[in-house]
Order: sequence, then C-alpha cells, then structure tokens
Amino acid sequence: MLALRLTRAARPAVQLRRLLVAAAAAGTGFLLLSCLGYALKHPQAAGSAALRLSWCAGPLAATVYLALAVARTDPATRPRTGMSAVGLGPARLMAVSALTTALSCTLGSMLALLVFLHLRGDLSGLPFDGAAADFLAAGLPLPAPAVLTLLAVLPATATTTVAVALRPKDPRPLRREPRRFGRFGATGGASARESFGAYGRFGARSGGRTGRNTAAVGQAGSPAAEGALPAAGDPPAAGGRVPGAAAVPERDGTSPAPDGTTAADSPAPDAAPAGTRPGTAPAGLPWGIALVTAGLAVQAYAGRPVPVPAPAVLLGWLLTGTGLVLAAPGLTHLCGRLLQTSRPGALRLLSGRVLMTEAARIGRPLGVVCAVASTGYALTALDDGSSRTFGPLSALAALVVAGCTVATLLTVAVEARQCRADTTAALLRLGATATLLRGAAALRAVALLVLFGPLTVAVAALSALPQAG
Repeated sequence: MLALRLTRAARPAVQLRRLLVAAAAAGTGFLLLSCLGYALKHPQAAGSAALRLSWCAGPLAATVYLALAVARTDPATRPRTGMSAVGLGPARLMAVSALTTALSCTLGSMLALLVFLHLRGDLSGLPFDGAAADFLAAGLPLPAPAVLTLLAVLPATATTTVAVALRPKDPRPLRREPRRFGRFGATGGASARESFGAYGRFGARSGGRTGRNTAAVGQAGSPAAEGALPAAGDPPAAGGRVPGAAAVPERDGTSPAPDGTTAADSPAPDAAPAGTRPGTAPAGLPWGIALVTAGLAVQAYAGRPVPVPAPAVLLGWLLTGTGLVLAAPGLTHLCGRLLQTSRPGALRLLSGRVLMTEAARIGRPLGVVCAVASTGYALTALDDGSSRTFGPLSALAALVVAGCTVATLLTVAVEARQCRADTTAALLRLGATATLLRGAAALRAVALLVLFGPLTVAVAALSALPQAG
C-alpha cells in the first residue's frame, strides 16, 4: 500500500519516467510472446525459435538498465533525516523501490499481453487482414504456463536487480586490525618494544592506553624523567601544566575516544567515495581499449573469405560493446581534464571539474549509447537488400534498445543534477549567475559530443567494414 501511495503522489516527471519503464517492459514482453508464437507456428524449427529468443536478451538488458536508473532517481525512496523513526529505514526504502519497479514492469507486461491477444484475434476479429498471423500463431491455443513464465521474466529480473543495487550498505569500510602478540600473549597489544620491568609498573597495562602511552609511562620512571619533575615547593607552570611531565599523545586512529569511536572509523569531513574525486581517474580505460581492440580483431577474422560461424561476429560485437562501456568513464574524465588545460576560466574550470567528478556516473551510460549505436550501424551492413533481414519485430527490438539507452542517459543526467544540488546552491550563494551554470552544462554536452561522436563513428565503421566486404 505504501508503494502505491508513493507512486500515486509522485510528480509528473517521476510518473513519466515510470511510464517509460512500463512502455519498455511492454515492448520487451511483446517480443518474448512473439518468440513463443513463432515456436508454436513452426514446431520443426526449434533452432530458429531459440535464436529469436536469444536476441531478446538485448531488449531485456536495456529495459532492466532503465528500470535501475529510474529507481535510483526516485525522490520518494531517497533516504532523509528522521525517516527511520517512522519505520522508513534504508531497508524499507529499498523494498519500496523494488515494489515500485515491479508494479511498472508488471503493468507493461500486462499491456504486452493485451496487445498480443488482440493481434492474434482472441479478443476480437483478426486485425490487419491477418498480417500478423504468421509469427503470432493465430488460431492455435496458447499454453498458459509458458505465457506466464515469459511475462514474469522481466519483472522478476528488474525487481531483483533494483533490490541488489539499492540494498543498504555500511558507509564505514570493514577494517580488520592484525592481531598483535605481546610478551605475555594476545593481551599485550603494545606496538613498541617494552623495556625490562615495564609490565610490573603501575598503570602500564591500563585498557585505554596505546603503545605510545605505555612507552611514555615506562619512561616516566627513568632517572631522566624523575630529574625533570619539579620540587615540592616549586609553583606549577602557566596553564596548570607541570613542566617535564610526560604529555599524553593525541589519538593515532587506534585508541578509542571517550564516546567509544576511533579516529580511523570516523570519516573525514570532505571524504568522497573512491572514483568520485576530481583528481582520481576511474579505472578501466586500459581494459576497455584492450577489449575494443580484441573485438575489432575478432570481427575482422570473421569477415575473411573463409566462412566462420555467426557466433564469432556476435562475440566481436560483445567484446567491442563491453570495451566501450569500460573505457567511457576514463574518457569522460580525460575530457574534463582537457577542458581545464591552458589557463582555464571560470566556465571551463567548472565544466571540467564537474566532468571529472561525475565521470563514473555518466560515463557508463555514454558507453552503452556508443556501443548500441556502433552495433546498430554494423547490423545495417548485413542487409544487402536481396532478402528481408529486418522486419517489424526487429524494428521494435531496435526501438526498445535505442529508446532505453537514451532514456537511461537522460535519467542519469537528472540523477547527477540532483546530486549536485547542494554544490549548485553554494555557487549561487557565492555569486555565480544562472547563465554561467547553463553555459557550463552546454559546454559539457558539447565536449562529450565532440569526443564520443567521432569515436562511435570510427568504431561503427571498423565493425561494419568486414561484413560489408
């Protein structure tokens, strides 16, 4: 009920994103049901039916990726202060996000079933003069278990992915200190070497002291330390500090504070997650370049005069697409660094810093868009015009994949804007104008287009060159 109330009370922009997920789920569900209809109509062509079903993996993955991006930007399930007091902790908000995703995907699957039954003629007469009867198995009974299984694949996959990705995580990393052994076993945790007789001195084994405190206490009884103590009638120094006394050292990250925490456990005020600092480049650029090179080599081998199986071409496309996704965050970080070269002004400095900070967030969707665009261009090279390679179902699959990738990129851009809301407000308070912020956003978009546009065209041309020859 809570998920339904949050879904109904959301803003129009949030509702539009959820409707996009439902539309993508409807397209993917219709493709799955079409594979079932083809298998029922052509029972002797089991291999062709299995190949059609395997091609549905692309629309399925694109729809799940879009559902995850929409769940991340949902403002109703964002952790806020005081939500745990009313029973909406991180785990409950994750469950609400998963249920909202399940509702959107289930709505799309039901819509796909209605359209499928209508085109088959089960709800009314056969539309379009029976043009869709070949791949929808019109006139044949549909097995209900198979229909329900195919329609449940997308909601179950999307819900599980959202639940795993948005599960509550401990912000503090798990630190395991190495167990140290002292002179008398595991209880001796002193890191410094103890002098003879230090164990028997009073206060040398107090629980709250570290190795440096123990060393200081051990040295306090030495003749040098005793000679530095003031006499009985000497007045104390200014501030009440006894001159020559052993000073208590500051916390070194291992000694507990009065509240029970340590300095190593408490993060720094300006600490940022790994990969989000402007000076740290995201990992994966060398591996991405290596995978793109390997994918292009596999495709070139598949395009030789000696015929090779079709899976080699698919493997080349998969390697190339994976390499683009891995290399895109590093390329985005490099683009932000290039914007700040040669004495940058406020506009270029702000644009470059934002790109370097958001490289890990917006780089992967950019890589997915580049991979889809290059693969789509390579697919068009297979159409020689003599045979009908692409039909209405292929056009629907291409529309679902392309629409989901572009919608995911726009959704991630909205998420990045939401994460920079505090920074933008601080810049406005410091005197930055709205024109400057809009100019920085436009400059970032142009810089990314200049970098990734020619890259996508080059990879697409190299991928289509062996098939065209």
